[in-house]
Amino acid sequence: MRVVGIMSGTSLDAIDAAVADITLEGETVALHPLGSVRALYDDDLREGIVAALPPARTTMEAVCRLDTRIGQAFAEVAVAAIELAGPVDLIASHGQTLFHWVEDGAAKGTLQLGQPAWIAERTRVPVISDFRARDIAAGGQGAPLVALLDTLLLAGRPGRPAALNLGGIANLTVPPLAFDTGPGNALLDAVAPPYDEGGARAAAGTVIRELLDRLLADPYYARPAPKSTGKEHFNLAYLGDLSAYATDDVLATLTELTARTVLDAAREHGATELIVSGGGVHNATLLARLAAALPTTTSDTLGLPAQDKEAYAFALLGFLTIHGLPGTLARTTGARRPAILGSITPGLETGPAPKRLAIM
Repeated sequence: MRVVGIMSGTSLDAIDAAVADITLEGETVALHPLGSVRALYDDDLREGIVAALPPARTTMEAVCRLDTRIGQAFAEVAVAAIELAGPVDLIASHGQTLFHWVEDGAAKGTLQLGQPAWIAERTRVPVISDFRARDIAAGGQGAPLVALLDTLLLAGRPGRPAALNLGGIANLTVPPLAFDTGPGNALLDAVAPPYDEGGARAAAGTVIRELLDRLLADPYYARPAPKSTGKEHFNLAYLGDLSAYATDDVLATLTELTARTVLDAAREHGATELIVSGGGVHNATLLARLAAALPTTTSDTLGLPAQDKEAYAFALLGFLTIHGLPGTLARTTGARRPAILGSITPGLETGPAPKRLAIM
């Protein structure tokens, strides 16, 4: 089965679509990457998303407009992926996270926008969407859902390997656990939008110890896994008044914050190496800091493009859903049981033709 996975993370850097040929033989699933496409949000839509994110207030009108416009943007990227790889059987769309509701360490709900009907109508292909809600309903965190692909990717490696995804939020998979460690790129991008290319400005700065100590005192880091978080917590307002500091020094401090919290979590769970993916792989300063403490490589060395890993992960989850199989593993998210994830929006022709109804 050919499946397109579409993903836009909390960094809002782009919409990524990856096409995979996925097969299931007995208990063995095989995923063969076929290629990917990437499209930036147009400035107006990106600004609209940013304006609706916490701690800002928004309106139901804005949410409705964003749901439609994000769905249309995802539809265009899906078309581009199909033009690249040829006809596909299924599309798995993560959507754009606008809110992840966590109270006292428990996930209560989550909201991803990007109306799948626009994708199905534009491509005529069935779409799986809204992946996270079912895991939360089963008592899980709803994140990180990349854990299943990570577990398959790490299988057979020596020691205790860990998969690290550096998106807006950093998440770590150390089987059988998977959890958000804290900020990845979110705070860095908020301080120097759209991003500090290659981590060059952070490399030029000096860590501000009092700021780092204050940020490291956040109770989130001491909570046991599994756990999840988002921009509801780690945003520009969270940092407080930074006017007394040089921007490069703040970036150096936030880079150290991400590295320290990732490494602390990895060591706590006995990780012996980091397999890194996500947009953060382009931050050479951050990767050098990680590699100085633990053996570090990217998922490209294991045959899975680092930039596209999450898109391929949702392609796999969509494939499992359409086959009636769970997309989570026991314990990874804290759910009571593995769950079949997502909702299905039919394509132009899905399943047998319906019988005619007699109108009485």
